[in-house]
Amino acid sequence: MEKPNSNSKGKLTLIAVAMVAFVPLVWSTGLIGKGIWQLSQQFRTQTSENGKNIPDFARVPNVATGVFYYGGSTAWAPLRLVVDSIIQSERPELQLRYIQPQKGLPGSSPGIQMLLAGELAFVQSSYPLTPEEYELARQKGLNLQQVPVAVNSIAVAVHPQLNIPGLTLEQLQAIYTGKIVNWRELGGADLEITPYSRPPSTGGMVDFFIYKILQNQEFGSNVEFVSTTTQALRQLGNKPGGIYYGSAPTIVPQCTVKPLPLGRRGDKFVAPFQQPLVSASECPKRRNKLNLKAFLTAQYPLTHYLYVVFLQNEDDELQIGKAYANFLLTNQGRKLIAKTGFIPLD
Repeated sequence: MEKPNSNSKGKLTLIAVAMVAFVPLVWSTGLIGKGIWQLSQQFRTQTSENGKNIPDFARVPNVATGVFYYGGSTAWAPLRLVVDSIIQSERPELQLRYIQPQKGLPGSSPGIQMLLAGELAFVQSSYPLTPEEYELARQKGLNLQQVPVAVNSIAVAVHPQLNIPGLTLEQLQAIYTGKIVNWRELGGADLEITPYSRPPSTGGMVDFFIYKILQNQEFGSNVEFVSTTTQALRQLGNKPGGIYYGSAPTIVPQCTVKPLPLGRRGDKFVAPFQQPLVSASECPKRRNKLNLKAFLTAQYPLTHYLYVVFLQNEDDELQIGKAYANFLLTNQGRKLIAKTGFIPLD
């Protein structure tokens, strides 16, 4: 199959049954930390004109026909697994193919680079577009657009036997910048801390963590980088002093690790799971469930949006990126998003 490509005027051609392109749509990026209800109000007008008031996938208009390549954030994996197969089942004229970079690891940032190179029709991103990405697109004669479709939270996990009540964001920063290197410094056992993270090059959730927690400082030399969350969880289960952060819907239900409550200050921790904590010995008969109330009210301090990112092109009528976002904003799409553990936009 021939790979998709682009020309100097910013037109994106996907040679795989269909021509795909995009038309203008302007969205704001939202502000983190003011409460998900407040954040969602910014998009109420825009979404009502697109997927918001559409009941199901079958009634989404202006859907391009053909096979389309997309890529991006690994945090989207649970959503892709549930939603994309149903979209294709109910709209057989549309075939979606998730692809990874030929070099390097998958992620939001690599996906956006592939989009600008003409290799993808749209990107699933776990962070808002940066000024640098907008500028890079402008230099190529392209315009990037983003549509928020769901809310995600980051959970921090440790070994099940590690006995600490939680961490402040300041303590988490000290761990990942190498200033705190033993759990004893935080009231835990005399264990060396081994922080795990996906590489900064993957973007998305890592970019959000660097911005929110590290405050744009560099990772400490003690941080061990892993290619996937699966690898990190495997390492964490065998490392009593390990710690890792990842998408809450992926982390919280796991049997081999313990999600930690977090707080902006030490006297008020908020758990990413519903209390009481389900012990590892009870899992998988019982699993921890997401603390959706804390996510919705932004009481939990690590919450962010998921975006569909695509290209704007005034010359074309059909746009698979916009259509894909509209699928997720339908009543059916929002119910499926909630089923995966993410929070749909209201």
